Amino acid sequence: MLEALIEALQLIVLSPSIWMVIILSAIYGIFLGAVPGLTATMAVALFVPITYWMDPVPALAGIATMTACAIFAGDIPTTLLRIPGTPASAAYVDDAYAFTRRGQSEKPLGMALMGSVTGGLFGAVILILLGGQLARVASMFSVAEYFWLYLLGLSSAVVVARGPVLKSLLGLLIGLFLALVGLSAVHTEARFTFGLPQLYQGISFIPAMIGLFGLSEVLRNVMNIRKKRSIPDTPADKKEETEEGGWLKRSMWTPFVSIFRAPVRLITRRKGDFLRSGFIGSVTGMLPGAGADMGSWISLAASKRSSKNPGEYGKGSLEGIADATTANSSALAGTWIPALVFGIPGDSITAIVIGVLLMKNLNPGPEIFANQPVLVYSIYLAFIIANLVLLVVGYVAIKTGRFVIKIPQKILLPVILLFCIIGSFAIQGSYFDVGIMLGMGLLGFVLERRSIPLGPVVLGIILGGPLEERFIQTVTGSEGIIWPFFNRPVAALLGIGFLLLWGWTAWSNRKDQSGNGDKDASQQ
Repeated sequence: MLEALIEALQLIVLSPSIWMVIILSAIYGIFLGAVPGLTATMAVALFVPITYWMDPVPALAGIATMTACAIFAGDIPTTLLRIPGTPASAAYVDDAYAFTRRGQSEKPLGMALMGSVTGGLFGAVILILLGGQLARVASMFSVAEYFWLYLLGLSSAVVVARGPVLKSLLGLLIGLFLALVGLSAVHTEARFTFGLPQLYQGISFIPAMIGLFGLSEVLRNVMNIRKKRSIPDTPADKKEETEEGGWLKRSMWTPFVSIFRAPVRLITRRKGDFLRSGFIGSVTGMLPGAGADMGSWISLAASKRSSKNPGEYGKGSLEGIADATTANSSALAGTWIPALVFGIPGDSITAIVIGVLLMKNLNPGPEIFANQPVLVYSIYLAFIIANLVLLVVGYVAIKTGRFVIKIPQKILLPVILLFCIIGSFAIQGSYFDVGIMLGMGLLGFVLERRSIPLGPVVLGIILGGPLEERFIQTVTGSEGIIWPFFNRPVAALLGIGFLLLWGWTAWSNRKDQSGNGDKDASQQ
């Protein structure tokens, strides 16, 4: 074991070629992740042909690095343009964009970068120490456990959303309805397709997400202009007072410290919350089909429940951004656990990783730990180095991206619309996806005018299909009896947790309404 670790250290740390692959992969991941619609999965898929001419270690190190960087880079358009760069970013898009509207975009970006780095390092440590044990826990999950897990993820979207619970629930139901479009894994008849074959595969959630958040924001600003409201251009970041010193200190070190000072203090002050978010991300990451998206939502819901200032969530909460980004980055390492131990992909990226391993004649499974220990330890070290490199590359991306908010809105709004169109078209090269984006943009505009949050709509579209599939599989296997949803210890625990969450939410909502009613009566 020790010999394999030392050999992996020498292979990773002392190899200039691997360092070159890691640095180039970081820049590549930042670039693709920052473009709305170009996901981490697409970045890895485009990288696969190059791996034919690479050894296994640099190939896997490059994939780990570009994934970590692309996930963070998705926070850049989330913060600056209100277009979630990744599905996980949709959980805190309103919090991040609220800072940009106040001219403080570097605060959420610095927090997102620090949360991504610390969460990624936490996930790497969990991968090293508990990979095999956590994989055994994942093997205990049947379709019933996944059903309750998806319900908990959907419930989190309602819990963390702004405004009344009923409006959040309505947004979730709209998303679940949209998820019913097309063929499902358990039906042979197309539903709600209106004879359009393009809808047989359902509504692609990335164009839908871009339209709901990006295009609706463009439409909202255009309507304000038409009503002749004076809209200030997006404010530039407030300049921090810099210390006296040399050129290098003023231009590099002082700005670097100013960005990370508040995030470091926040994480240090909230150690327990950081550990909770990291653990939530690692556990959800190891569950196939859950991954960073669900980890982000669940962590944000737990963060809001335990916060002393829950009213700030959705309006600009650094705590929410810290916990959500920590969870979605720690989930990245977690997704490799079932891939390496069982050969079961935790998400679409690790599915590609399994393909790369098989291409290199390496069979994922328990034997890979015995037969290829140097490779396994190299993957562990690659995750650690990737997050350390992300700290530097991400800082440069933040300083570069800040120039976007200095563009006047008359120029910025058409550019955002162009990004929306390009990002939607780039997924499958389909003009139909552009149409979906436009339709979802109109829907998002109408829902926001009615104060219906958009986050639950997006999560409903993403998880609606898997939720339906797990439900029908469980009901069919039990011949319509509901007992199988509770007859296993983990399923019973998750089911009781779901019921308690909604019971607590209903009680809190009723208490708030009664409190507001008493306040109004006293004022009269």
